[in-house]
Amino acid sequence: MAGRQSAAARDQDRFAAETAGCRRELLAHCYRMAGSAHDAEDLVQETYLRAWRSYAGFEGRASIRSWLYAIATNVCLTALEPRRNRVLPSGLTGPHDGPDRPPVPAAPGEVSWLEPLPDHWVADPAAVLVARESLRLALVVSLQHLPARQRAILLLREVLAFTAPETARILGTTTAAVKSGLQRARARLDDLETPTEDLLEPTDRRARALLEGYIAAFERSDAGLLERVLRADATLEAAPFRDWYAGRVKCLHLLETYVLGTPGDWRMSATTANGQPAAAVYHRDTGGVLRAHGVVVLTPTVTGISRVVEFHDPALVTAFGFPDRCPD
Repeated sequence: MAGRQSAAARDQDRFAAETAGCRRELLAHCYRMAGSAHDAEDLVQETYLRAWRSYAGFEGRASIRSWLYAIATNVCLTALEPRRNRVLPSGLTGPHDGPDRPPVPAAPGEVSWLEPLPDHWVADPAAVLVARESLRLALVVSLQHLPARQRAILLLREVLAFTAPETARILGTTTAAVKSGLQRARARLDDLETPTEDLLEPTDRRARALLEGYIAAFERSDAGLLERVLRADATLEAAPFRDWYAGRVKCLHLLETYVLGTPGDWRMSATTANGQPAAAVYHRDTGGVLRAHGVVVLTPTVTGISRVVEFHDPALVTAFGFPDRCPD
């Protein structure tokens, strides 16, 4: 009995050692598939459970990495089959052009909202890292418009660089089907894609300055400062509100009229999400306490912030590693 237990323990140690380095990149893969950081965590956990159960039968015919990706991709496909794709407000309708009023929230459970991904969840130099561009919000949003199987083909081929035969083995299909699926996925993304050539990396001093300006504008309730950091064609959207706004004038009117309040109502802490500048957001309640409000993700360009996406979910603040209350 002791010998069998020792052998099992050795198997567990070997499994942990061989698979640990893939966890973060698998989390990024599952996030791109699911559009939700929390769902991605669950999907990776299920991937490792299935991998451990079948580890005894793994004979090294493929690399441990490709074996894990096969399991993870099929876990995602099974989980996504009955679910609605996750979206942002801009995926529901055109920009608001109606009467002046506060944004209208979707009914609870009416929409499955996309979630941001904290960079520190996947930024591990010891892992096989993917290009930051593959986690940007614009791409993850576009991926959700693809059927799940096409999404998987595109990610395996173009983000993770698996060959067509390898992708076919992972998905249990033919090389011809992979090539056809990739062609359709590329065509669909070409229809949805927006130019990204002037985007700034979050480490760029200009991107940091834009984030700092955005934070200062909210903390000071300064619409004039917001005007200086937003591009003329900036867009603003905030889950779980269905309405979204296009153009700096309309964005500023909404924020100044319904959001900014008075100096001290808002507090923000800089962070990064989806390879973009972001901030954990706190709002002062009626009792004067600064409580977690959500996360905002900015798209910085050489001419200013082109897109603001707010996620009004207090749980995201702690997921990003911040406390649920902010001291004055």
